[in-house]
Amino acid sequence: MELSSTFIELPKPCPSRACRNFSFSSSFSPFPIQIQLKTQNFTKPTSQNVRILAVAVDPQQELPQNSPQRLLKELAERKKVISPKKKVPPKNFILRPPMDDKKLAERFLQSPQLSLKAFPLLSSCLPSSRLNNADKTWIDEYMLEAKQALGYPLEPSDSFGDENPAKQFDTLLYLAFQHPSCERSKARHVRSGHSRLSFLGQYVLELGLAEYFLQRYPRESPGPMRERVFGLIGKRNLPKWIKAASLQNLVFPFEDMDKMLRKDREPPVKSVFWALFGAIYLCFGMPEVYRILFEVFGMDPEAEDCQPKLRRQLEDVDYVSVEFEGNKLIWQDVAAYKPPEDALFAHPRLFRACVPPGMHRFRGNIWDYDSRPHVMRALGYPLRMADRIRDITEARNIELGLGLQLSFLHPSKYKFEHPRFCYERLEYLGQKIQDIVMAERLLMKHLDAPGKWLQERHRRVLMNKFCGRYLREKRLHNFIIYSEQVQDKYEHNRRLRNPATTAVQQALHGLSYTVYGKPDVRRLMFEVFDFEQIQPKAV
Repeated sequence: MELSSTFIELPKPCPSRACRNFSFSSSFSPFPIQIQLKTQNFTKPTSQNVRILAVAVDPQQELPQNSPQRLLKELAERKKVISPKKKVPPKNFILRPPMDDKKLAERFLQSPQLSLKAFPLLSSCLPSSRLNNADKTWIDEYMLEAKQALGYPLEPSDSFGDENPAKQFDTLLYLAFQHPSCERSKARHVRSGHSRLSFLGQYVLELGLAEYFLQRYPRESPGPMRERVFGLIGKRNLPKWIKAASLQNLVFPFEDMDKMLRKDREPPVKSVFWALFGAIYLCFGMPEVYRILFEVFGMDPEAEDCQPKLRRQLEDVDYVSVEFEGNKLIWQDVAAYKPPEDALFAHPRLFRACVPPGMHRFRGNIWDYDSRPHVMRALGYPLRMADRIRDITEARNIELGLGLQLSFLHPSKYKFEHPRFCYERLEYLGQKIQDIVMAERLLMKHLDAPGKWLQERHRRVLMNKFCGRYLREKRLHNFIIYSEQVQDKYEHNRRLRNPATTAVQQALHGLSYTVYGKPDVRRLMFEVFDFEQIQPKAV
């Protein structure tokens, strides 16, 4: 599109020299428009007709070769190519100079994490630096409300003695409510302390509910029990429990939890829920975990929304222990249970829930004579125990041998006729106890590591393929008892064999926990099988 316009001086002069008459014509309009320009000093043009050309070009068409706009546009494009705008890296990726040894030593020595020698796990979960005034302001404003909702005395926990782990409860309870979305989580010691408590708390919940359901349902397989656990502490249900205990105002002080989106509501609630049980476990132990779950939050294991799916059940014709027959245990029975002084095991009732009494029919069979001595020698069993009566030691060793045979009993052998004559229940317990033992180990070993790093480390160390590898390195997979129909398949197909060896490994951890307690699980994991060995990368 071309537009041309012309200025023409009119022949009729104006009476005054300062006034000139011009005519303006445009290609758009055929009628000339007369305008008068009054200027004091107007320079007379050199020609009578002053012609001005203005060209307007469609932006979609290419600019002329000598156009200034084209040159400016090309120059701008060259600048973009030559010097691209560099993005500033986020602050967490900017490397800082390392602290010198003196400052690093002072920081660790002044840290509360090294203040409690009697409770190393509790000490490792304390904040890395002392609480400041902003932290104490939150404690003064919200701590009484949190304690009242959970059913604890309102006095400060500092009134307890130094030998009581509950002395640190106020600090840990404060950290438990500082989820990553709140304002105080910007402080490093608060953010790291909360994530470490949350990391521990998830495994505390899993182990506590696994022990409870194993004793409450002595005939049930692990599949339905996992569904029950998920129905109680799945992340979709956690906001319901937080609201039942009137803790939603502490998690979201400035928002209505019911009006929030699911993706904004569930992650903070899950983080606080896990961290809360990590703090309670460290200060009061597992019985208090059961009280908070079933009394404060009001969880009901018989509720419809946490029942397992209907499935075909194998007929269980075998006996259960006398204490389970016709008696469905409640949470108070599990929380208040203390083994007698002359008990054979560290957790007698849990052992009876996992090892059926009918296992005595296998006593003296070929595996008992041929394989059991090799397995016990490789695992360092039996351990030396200070028993007053010799018969107790002999009875424990007999039960230990039967438990070992059950740990190596593959489901293909007897499960369809005798559903509990396999390692499944021991495997379920062993998986949970090895999770919490490894979590405690990582927390005490890496004092300055945040929970997210510990979670990734925990996952990589306890990968199923590594668990089965540790067992195979000891050549213990040769003693697994398969059915005759599938034995060749499992021995020559690693995709079938490796999951089976992992299950046996976890069943051994469950058995050692019920017989000798958590210290023996640590011995198996870090001395016998060496779970922390560095694995070579896959080529």
